[in-house]
Amino acid sequence: MDDLNDLVRYANNSNIAKFMMNQFPHPYTAERGKEFISFAMNDLPLHIFAIDIDGKASGGIGIYPLADIQCKNAELGYWLAEPFWNKGIITQAIIRMTEYGFHHFDIERIFARPFGSNLASQRALEKAGFVPEGRFEKTFYKNGVYEDELIYAVRKRASTGSATSG
Repeated sequence: MDDLNDLVRYANNSNIAKFMMNQFPHPYTAERGKEFISFAMNDLPLHIFAIDIDGKASGGIGIYPLADIQCKNAELGYWLAEPFWNKGIITQAIIRMTEYGFHHFDIERIFARPFGSNLASQRALEKAGFVPEGRFEKTFYKNGVYEDELIYAVRKRASTGSATSG
C-alpha cells in the first residue's frame, strides 16, 4: 500500500486508460488503487508487479497464465506513466517479465494484445523480441470507438529457457 499515492497519481491519466481494458478505470481513484494492490498481492507466485522508477510506482506489468487447452500460454499486460514514455523503460520491463514468466510458470508462449492504434506499444513489444501473429479488425470497443486487436507473441526456447521470436 506504500505505492498507492504514486499508483493513483500516474494511473489517473486518460492517455493511459484509452489503451487499457475497461477494468482499468478512469478516473483512477484511491479506492480502486487499494482494490488492485490487494488483488495483485494475493497470488503466489506473484504475477503482477509495479514498475519502479526512482522509488516510485510508475507503471505496472503482469503475466496471466491461461487454463484448459491454452494452459501453455500466458497473456502479458502493462502500462507506464506518461512522463516515462519513449525512454526504453517499458521494453526492459517486458523483457524482464518475459524471463520471469518462462522461469516461474509452465508455459511455452507469452502474448500481448495491443490496440491497433497503439504504435508505441507495438514497437516496445517488437524491441523485446515479440513478433506479430495476427490482426483482428475492430474487435475492441473502447470509448465508443472500434479498434483493431493485434496479437504479438514470443515463445520459449526449449534448450535455454529463454525467449525466442518466431
